Amino acid sequence: MLTPYEAKTPLSYDTNELVTPETQPNKRRKKKSIVWEHFTIENVSDECRRACCKQCKQSFAYSTGSKVAGTSHLKRHIAKGTCPGLLRNQDKNQLTPYTPASRTGNSTSDPPKRRYRTNSTPQIMFDEDRCRREISRMIIMHDYPLHMVEHPGFLTFVQNLQPQFNMVSFNAVQGDIVATYLMEKQHLIKSIEGIPGRVCLTLDMWTSNKSVGYVFITGHFIDSDWKLQRRLLNVVMEPYSDSDAAFSHAVAVCLHDWSLENKLFSLTHNQPLREVALENIRPLLTIKNPLILNGQLLVGTCIARTFSSIAKDAFDEGKEKVKKVRESVKYVKTSESHEDKFIEVKNHLQVPSEKTLFLDDQTQWNTTYQMLVAACELKEVFSCLDTSDPDYKEAPTLEDWKQVEILCSYLKLIFDAASILSTTTNPTAITFFHEVWKIQSELSRAIMNEDPFVSSLAKRMLEKIDKYWRDCSLALATAVVMDPRFKMKLVEFSFNKIFGEEAPAYIKLVDDGIHELFHEYVTLPLPLTPTYADEGNEANMRQDEQGGTLLSDNGLTDFDMYIMETTSHQMKSELDQYLEESLLPRAPDFDVLGWWKLNKLKYPTLSKMARDILSIPVSTLPPDSIFDTTVKEMDGYRSSLRPETVEALICAKDWMQYGVSDVSNALVRVEY
Repeated sequence: MLTPYEAKTPLSYDTNELVTPETQPNKRRKKKSIVWEHFTIENVSDECRRACCKQCKQSFAYSTGSKVAGTSHLKRHIAKGTCPGLLRNQDKNQLTPYTPASRTGNSTSDPPKRRYRTNSTPQIMFDEDRCRREISRMIIMHDYPLHMVEHPGFLTFVQNLQPQFNMVSFNAVQGDIVATYLMEKQHLIKSIEGIPGRVCLTLDMWTSNKSVGYVFITGHFIDSDWKLQRRLLNVVMEPYSDSDAAFSHAVAVCLHDWSLENKLFSLTHNQPLREVALENIRPLLTIKNPLILNGQLLVGTCIARTFSSIAKDAFDEGKEKVKKVRESVKYVKTSESHEDKFIEVKNHLQVPSEKTLFLDDQTQWNTTYQMLVAACELKEVFSCLDTSDPDYKEAPTLEDWKQVEILCSYLKLIFDAASILSTTTNPTAITFFHEVWKIQSELSRAIMNEDPFVSSLAKRMLEKIDKYWRDCSLALATAVVMDPRFKMKLVEFSFNKIFGEEAPAYIKLVDDGIHELFHEYVTLPLPLTPTYADEGNEANMRQDEQGGTLLSDNGLTDFDMYIMETTSHQMKSELDQYLEESLLPRAPDFDVLGWWKLNKLKYPTLSKMARDILSIPVSTLPPDSIFDTTVKEMDGYRSSLRPETVEALICAKDWMQYGVSDVSNALVRVEY
């Protein structure tokens, strides 16, 4: 008789063999995993069993002794599509993941009890509208030609990528691009509607091979968080770009397009304007008296264009010397053997310069300056190069090198200042007040130099910088006054240095202009913007929650007038109070906008004026065009497009770099 323990033992004492599940089916539960529809168990040895795929006959570990491998690896084999046998039997549609057959095997329409889905085989829904939106955004972002949608190579690529997509025509993609532009524009309109202050505009006229001009209009403003912002607002085609009405028409279009009729504070342009053109623009400004600060808030000259013009004059002054150096550099850089000999001489002379020679791009004046600087450091090598290379016969003389070095020393003033424009995202008028004053002072002293080349060069450069200083110094000085580190003190110091005995008259112009402008902000406050309206509502709500007694505006209009009349002097003294306070330390990383943000409650009216003044731009050009020596020209392809399409392409690209809007919004189709 067996003991209870012996009855549970899997060994048979008669046969001494292992009792398997096949021989003892009632002792193990029935396998329920769906993988067993695709696998069978095979005994390899007494203690090893493997699972064999019915489709591809591959075998997988199942059990060794008492250890069972489980079924996860078997599921992966059939669910991830790695089984060659299943792949051959699977449907051709690769987007639908493999689903094992029904357990009954009687009907293919019966839903399976379990599915195996993995990240490697997602179920992708094809969305043709989204594809069209992405094509239009791709063309905008990367400046692709619109006709690419009709190029055979692109059509073949798209057809192979997604056969279900119906490729759009040129006219259709043109409509999609305009629709994308309009969608992006709505987001920007909402942002601009909420800005508390006014807007400054820069105007940059481009030419084209169609004899028409394009005015690029960029808006500069300080947002509700006291951050300086810039956005390209319009690209307006002007059939007669030389007309006195060209700029005024473009500005009027912009103001109407963005509802800025009461928010325009100043304009900065990139080319001289005649008095008639100025008279056309003046009525568009918000300032009641456009002659404040001699009218310099109305129109300012682009400082980048001024620097380029000065650099061209300087190169022209020493053009023969510059040409000799350029030819020498060309001789070395256009032949590998010549360059090897040049390096050999340099090493022999042990010239320590780390500069590398390169030929300049004459449409970018900074490359010419940098070429000359590098060549000057290697002048000894050029002077001795003919000893090892008899073919080199264009070496500049010692006098030539001396004049090129003088030229570089004065160009460095312009180059350093222009580099600020190319490396700083939002260069301020405060910075360039100091830069222009420094350049003007250096050139004024150089005129008295006994060297005729130095005197002539400085005189020619000073003519342009003097004109810019006369046209823009008062507006730049106004921005300096709004910096609590300088106020009127830096204006007084610099004007005394520049104007000498005439300085008090210019200082008075700035002081009177600041006070007159402040008076306009006191008597004619800005319209209530959504931002300030929200702030006011929140304040009222807080007061109501605290149990305060609220008075409605009904019947208090006369009280408001009384307050303005009786406290106008007190409000005006807000500026005087600011000017009388001591200067702040000149910390290099000082944030002037952050300071006004913190002090806007202390100076409620003056902070509004500071917000507008500190948004005045000094350049009309983007950083990559600061050193251009020629006016920008619209390429032939874009000139052939509709003006509204050109504007959509250029403006939308500018807006996209500041953030991508929700592309799930459906486009409003624009047909052409």
